[in-house]
Amino acid sequence: MLHRKIYQLCCDGREVWIFLRDQQRWIERARILDIEGDLVTVRYETEEDDEICSWEEMIRLESIGSVMQRLATVPRGDVEPLVSDDCPEAERIRNRHPESNADQG
Repeated sequence: MLHRKIYQLCCDGREVWIFLRDQQRWIERARILDIEGDLVTVRYETEEDDEICSWEEMIRLESIGSVMQRLATVPRGDVEPLVSDDCPEAERIRNRHPESNADQG
């Protein structure tokens, strides 16, 4: 089952967080590149002091304890969320029944 889910994530190309049970560590913001047999190839970056390192790692499927993916992000602080009035005209959802709104006014 895990093999099929990881294959789906590989096809989607989305960033995932992977927990390695045998090393008790997380790989953050990784992309699953390939699955071959029981080996999963991932690519990710880490920041160390003043440099960014890019890694490609092969992980045994049995070492993977958990896989997470971010569904959404919302900024913190005093950021005003966009509402429909801020949406460009071309992207607004059109009313399917304009005659029904005319009766309400």
